[in-house]
Amino acid sequence: MTPRTSATSSPEPVATADASAGQRPGGREIPEATISRLPIYLRALTGLVERGTDTCSSEELAAAAGVNSAKLRKDLSYLGSYGTRGVGYDAAYLHYQIAREIGLTHDWPVVIVGIGNLGQALANYSGFRSRGFRVVGLLDAAPELAEHQVAGLPVRPFAELAGVVREQGVAIGVIATPAAAAQDVADQMVAAGLTSILNFAPTVLAVPEGVDVRKVDLSMELQILAYHEHRKAEALA
Repeated sequence: MTPRTSATSSPEPVATADASAGQRPGGREIPEATISRLPIYLRALTGLVERGTDTCSSEELAAAAGVNSAKLRKDLSYLGSYGTRGVGYDAAYLHYQIAREIGLTHDWPVVIVGIGNLGQALANYSGFRSRGFRVVGLLDAAPELAEHQVAGLPVRPFAELAGVVREQGVAIGVIATPAAAAQDVADQMVAAGLTSILNFAPTVLAVPEGVDVRKVDLSMELQILAYHEHRKAEALA
């Protein structure tokens, strides 16, 4: 298999450099950029439904999601016709349809490798479960962490990764290790059968075709913000 490198993404879902796209049952492809915006629409709809909104226009939903309304309508057209002219979208129904499209109508078991400060914070993040993800395994190579409890789960030796993946039916792994260890962790995740990786390590990973990688580089995002702050300060000088 030909290795490919991971695309860089911000903490918010954005389009990646990968040219692959989702395939609809009828054969119509969903562009990767549209797929990357679906979680944003889902989050916006969650807020609307929680506030008691029954129906919303494309303009209202676009404003809540922070996108252009024409872009939103085009994105949703790939999923089907869920809006009613003059009425708008049934918020709860559209929420369900997008969640179904993304694959969030059931829980996805997830393992986290690297249980330092970041890994522990991720393990304790309550938003995973409410968004369709269930952390089922915490693994670390440090012997002193063995059997420590984090978020109600024991930290298991990294050598047990393949067993955890097999026992729990895991397809998604999270890397929260230092950069130097990340490629080896990714290699072993792939060998264990994982096909999707969320990488928090500040490095680019090489993975085989068929393995999807999303990279979250917090320091890079802060550097981008620092650039904007620098430009603001220059403009005021």
